[in-house]
Amino acid sequence: MFWQKWLYRGDFRFLFEPYSGDEVIFIDCETTGLDPKKDEIVSIACLPVKKDKILLSKALYLEVKPQHDISAQSIKIHHLRACDLQGAMVPKEAIERVLYFIKNRPVAGYYVEFDVKMISKYTKKFFGFTLPNKQIEVSGLYYDYKQKAIPQGFIDLKFDTILKSLNLPKFKAHNALNDTIMGAMIYLKLTKRR
Repeated sequence: MFWQKWLYRGDFRFLFEPYSGDEVIFIDCETTGLDPKKDEIVSIACLPVKKDKILLSKALYLEVKPQHDISAQSIKIHHLRACDLQGAMVPKEAIERVLYFIKNRPVAGYYVEFDVKMISKYTKKFFGFTLPNKQIEVSGLYYDYKQKAIPQGFIDLKFDTILKSLNLPKFKAHNALNDTIMGAMIYLKLTKRR
């Protein structure tokens, strides 16, 4: 990653600068499947959290027009059909908006590594780099929290289980914005315990 900062001199150099603020950006992508190499993003949400506040009014939600057909199986999960995405942004424009939105702030989410891989697929193709932002995994925070209580026990890391265990509300899943909100609530509940 260090070498990328010095090799890459384009419009996105700010992504490679150290971040010293107090915001985290929750990200979530709804996709046509689970393989970052061949599947595409159909919607993406970015939600800022500053200190102990979820900044819903500043959230970014974009629908992205896929370049290939969306499978029936994929539609069953996220409920986005090709006709729903007719007016959606083209991938390059959407990813550029996301990069200017998240800047160099840490990104977080539930299995955020997948979302970063999906975004990086596009950043690599269009701009020549992978997303360099620090990542915060909420399931990892939950695991650490639960392990203190049951060090040798099984810890269920399913999203629904985490929400229920922390007594947090569940919204309609597989909606990028809802998933960022739920991830942010998990994060705040766990980090405020410290």
